Amino acid sequence: MKASLFAAAATAAALGATAASAEPVAYTLDPSHSQVMFTYDHLGYSTTYNMFAGWEGQIMFDKENPANSSVEVSIPLKSLYTGWEARFEHFMKDDFFGAEDGDLVTFKSTAIEVTGDDTAIITGDLTMNGITKSVQLETELNLDGQHPMQNKAWLGFDAETKILRSDFGVGAFAPNVSDELDVEISIEAGIAE
Repeated sequence: MKASLFAAAATAAALGATAASAEPVAYTLDPSHSQVMFTYDHLGYSTTYNMFAGWEGQIMFDKENPANSSVEVSIPLKSLYTGWEARFEHFMKDDFFGAEDGDLVTFKSTAIEVTGDDTAIITGDLTMNGITKSVQLETELNLDGQHPMQNKAWLGFDAETKILRSDFGVGAFAPNVSDELDVEISIEAGIAE
Protein backbone atom coordinates (compact mmCIF):
# COMPACT_ATOMS: atom_id res chain seq x y z
CA MET A 1 0.00 0.00 0.00
CA LYS A 2 1.71 3.11 -1.12
CA ALA A 3 0.83 5.90 1.26
CA SER A 4 1.70 9.19 2.68
CA LEU A 5 4.04 12.07 3.17
CA PHE A 6 7.38 13.34 2.09
CA ALA A 7 9.30 14.61 -0.89
CA ALA A 8 12.88 15.38 -1.56
CA ALA A 9 14.22 18.85 -1.13
CA ALA A 10 14.65 18.93 -4.91
CA THR A 11 10.86 19.03 -5.31
CA ALA A 12 10.36 21.74 -2.70
CA ALA A 13 9.73 24.49 -5.24
CA ALA A 14 6.88 22.63 -6.92
CA LEU A 15 4.19 24.22 -4.77
CA GLY A 16 5.36 27.77 -5.24
CA ALA A 17 4.74 30.18 -2.38
CA THR A 18 3.51 27.49 0.03
CA ALA A 19 6.95 25.86 -0.03
CA ALA A 20 8.59 28.85 1.61
CA SER A 21 7.56 27.82 5.11
CA ALA A 22 10.04 25.82 7.16
CA GLU A 23 7.16 24.28 9.12
CA PRO A 24 5.02 21.34 7.98
CA VAL A 25 1.97 22.38 5.96
CA ALA A 26 -1.43 20.77 6.51
CA TYR A 27 -3.09 18.84 3.68
CA THR A 28 -6.54 17.29 3.93
CA LEU A 29 -7.12 13.87 2.38
CA ASP A 30 -9.39 13.74 -0.66
CA PRO A 31 -11.81 10.90 0.16
CA SER A 32 -12.91 10.59 -3.47
CA HIS A 33 -9.36 9.70 -4.58
CA SER A 34 -7.97 7.83 -1.58
CA GLN A 35 -8.36 4.12 -1.16
CA VAL A 36 -6.66 1.02 0.20
CA MET A 37 -6.91 -2.31 -1.56
CA PHE A 38 -5.98 -5.63 -0.01
CA THR A 39 -5.70 -9.04 -1.61
CA TYR A 40 -5.35 -12.57 -0.33
CA ASP A 41 -5.05 -16.08 -1.69
CA HIS A 42 -8.30 -18.06 -1.51
CA LEU A 43 -7.59 -21.78 -1.09
CA GLY A 44 -4.96 -21.60 -3.84
CA TYR A 45 -7.67 -21.13 -6.46
CA SER A 46 -7.86 -17.35 -6.79
CA THR A 47 -6.73 -13.97 -5.53
CA THR A 48 -9.54 -12.05 -3.82
CA TYR A 49 -9.63 -8.24 -4.03
CA ASN A 50 -11.26 -5.90 -1.51
CA MET A 51 -11.12 -2.13 -1.00
CA PHE A 52 -11.64 0.46 1.71
CA ALA A 53 -12.61 4.01 0.76
CA GLY A 54 -14.15 7.04 2.46
CA TRP A 55 -11.01 8.19 4.25
CA GLU A 56 -10.66 11.15 6.53
CA GLY A 57 -7.31 12.46 7.62
CA GLN A 58 -4.50 14.92 7.39
CA ILE A 59 -0.94 15.02 6.15
CA MET A 60 1.48 17.47 7.70
CA PHE A 61 3.96 17.85 4.86
CA ASP A 62 7.42 19.37 5.35
CA LYS A 63 8.99 19.86 1.94
CA GLU A 64 12.31 21.06 3.30
CA ASN A 65 12.65 18.22 5.80
CA PRO A 66 10.36 15.37 4.65
CA ALA A 67 11.28 13.23 7.67
CA ASN A 68 9.51 15.87 9.78
CA SER A 69 6.19 15.14 8.03
CA SER A 70 3.36 13.08 9.50
CA VAL A 71 0.09 11.44 8.52
CA GLU A 72 -3.04 10.46 10.38
CA VAL A 73 -6.05 8.80 8.76
CA SER A 74 -9.25 7.03 9.69
CA ILE A 75 -11.44 4.81 7.52
CA PRO A 76 -14.93 3.61 8.44
CA LEU A 77 -14.81 -0.18 8.69
CA LYS A 78 -18.18 -0.43 7.01
CA SER A 79 -16.83 1.39 3.95
CA LEU A 80 -15.27 -1.95 2.95
CA TYR A 81 -16.15 -2.90 -0.63
CA THR A 82 -15.88 -6.60 -1.47
CA GLY A 83 -17.87 -6.74 -4.71
CA TRP A 84 -20.08 -9.43 -3.18
CA GLU A 85 -22.60 -8.53 -0.48
CA ALA A 86 -22.48 -11.92 1.23
CA ARG A 87 -18.69 -11.58 1.73
CA PHE A 88 -19.11 -8.09 3.17
CA GLU A 89 -21.75 -9.35 5.60
CA HIS A 90 -19.51 -12.26 6.64
CA PHE A 91 -16.56 -9.91 7.27
CA MET A 92 -18.76 -7.77 9.52
CA LYS A 93 -19.81 -10.79 11.65
CA ASP A 94 -18.03 -12.41 14.58
CA ASP A 95 -15.84 -14.70 12.42
CA PHE A 96 -13.98 -11.50 11.57
CA PHE A 97 -14.78 -8.00 12.85
CA GLY A 98 -18.03 -8.27 14.77
CA ALA A 99 -18.45 -4.76 13.41
CA GLU A 100 -20.62 -2.03 14.85
CA ASP A 101 -21.57 1.29 13.30
CA GLY A 102 -18.77 3.79 13.80
CA ASP A 103 -15.91 1.28 13.96
CA LEU A 104 -12.77 2.68 12.32
CA VAL A 105 -9.49 1.50 10.86
CA THR A 106 -6.86 4.11 11.76
CA PHE A 107 -3.22 4.81 10.96
CA LYS A 108 -0.95 7.33 12.68
CA SER A 109 2.65 7.73 11.60
CA THR A 110 5.41 7.49 14.19
CA ALA A 111 8.51 7.91 11.98
CA ILE A 112 9.49 8.64 8.39
CA GLU A 113 12.75 7.49 6.84
CA VAL A 114 13.45 9.20 3.52
CA THR A 115 15.01 6.64 1.17
CA GLY A 116 15.23 8.60 -2.11
CA ASP A 117 14.18 11.73 -3.96
CA ASP A 118 10.54 10.64 -3.92
CA THR A 119 10.47 7.56 -1.69
CA ALA A 120 10.28 6.89 2.04
CA ILE A 121 9.43 4.26 4.60
CA ILE A 122 6.62 5.46 6.83
CA THR A 123 6.31 3.63 10.13
CA GLY A 124 3.11 3.99 12.07
CA ASP A 125 0.48 2.49 14.32
CA LEU A 126 -2.30 0.66 12.49
CA THR A 127 -5.38 0.07 14.62
CA MET A 128 -7.99 -2.38 13.40
CA ASN A 129 -10.51 -4.47 15.28
CA GLY A 130 -9.39 -2.81 18.53
CA ILE A 131 -5.79 -3.99 18.09
CA THR A 132 -2.81 -1.70 17.37
CA LYS A 133 0.35 -2.91 15.63
CA SER A 134 3.29 -1.08 14.09
CA VAL A 135 3.50 -1.35 10.30
CA GLN A 136 5.87 0.02 7.67
CA LEU A 137 4.65 1.50 4.41
CA GLU A 138 6.96 1.68 1.40
CA THR A 139 5.84 5.01 0.02
CA GLU A 140 6.32 6.95 -3.20
CA LEU A 141 5.41 10.56 -3.90
CA ASN A 142 3.62 10.56 -7.26
CA LEU A 143 3.11 14.28 -7.68
CA ASP A 144 3.51 17.48 -5.69
CA GLY A 145 1.96 20.34 -7.60
CA GLN A 146 -0.96 22.61 -8.39
CA HIS A 147 -4.23 20.74 -8.95
CA PRO A 148 -5.57 21.92 -12.35
CA MET A 149 -9.24 21.81 -11.28
CA GLN A 150 -9.03 22.59 -7.57
CA ASN A 151 -6.56 25.46 -8.18
CA LYS A 152 -4.55 24.75 -5.07
CA ALA A 153 -1.52 22.77 -3.89
CA TRP A 154 -2.06 19.02 -4.09
CA LEU A 155 -0.16 15.84 -3.21
CA GLY A 156 -0.47 12.26 -4.44
CA PHE A 157 1.16 9.17 -2.91
CA ASP A 158 1.18 5.43 -3.39
CA ALA A 159 2.30 2.93 -0.74
CA GLU A 160 2.38 -0.77 -0.11
CA THR A 161 2.88 -3.17 2.75
CA LYS A 162 2.05 -6.68 3.93
CA ILE A 163 0.20 -7.49 7.13
CA LEU A 164 -0.94 -10.65 8.89
CA ARG A 165 -4.67 -10.47 9.47
CA SER A 166 -4.29 -12.78 12.48
CA ASP A 167 -2.29 -9.98 14.16
CA PHE A 168 -5.55 -8.03 14.25
CA GLY A 169 -7.81 -10.84 15.42
CA VAL A 170 -9.33 -11.57 12.01
CA GLY A 171 -7.42 -14.75 11.15
CA ALA A 172 -10.41 -17.02 10.51
CA PHE A 173 -9.79 -19.92 8.07
CA ALA A 174 -6.01 -19.42 7.92
CA PRO A 175 -3.92 -20.92 6.44
CA ASN A 176 -6.44 -22.16 3.86
CA VAL A 177 -7.33 -18.54 3.22
CA SER A 178 -3.98 -16.78 3.40
CA ASP A 179 -3.13 -14.99 6.63
CA GLU A 180 -0.86 -12.52 4.82
CA LEU A 181 -2.55 -9.64 3.05
CA ASP A 182 -0.93 -7.63 0.26
CA VAL A 183 -1.98 -4.04 0.87
CA GLU A 184 -1.81 -1.18 -1.64
CA ILE A 185 -2.73 2.42 -0.88
CA SER A 186 -3.21 5.39 -3.16
CA ILE A 187 -4.12 8.80 -1.78
CA GLU A 188 -4.54 12.41 -2.77
CA ALA A 189 -4.58 15.39 -0.44
CA GLY A 190 -5.16 19.10 -0.96
CA ILE A 191 -3.69 21.93 1.04
CA ALA A 192 -5.97 22.80 3.95
CA GLU A 193 -7.75 26.13 3.69
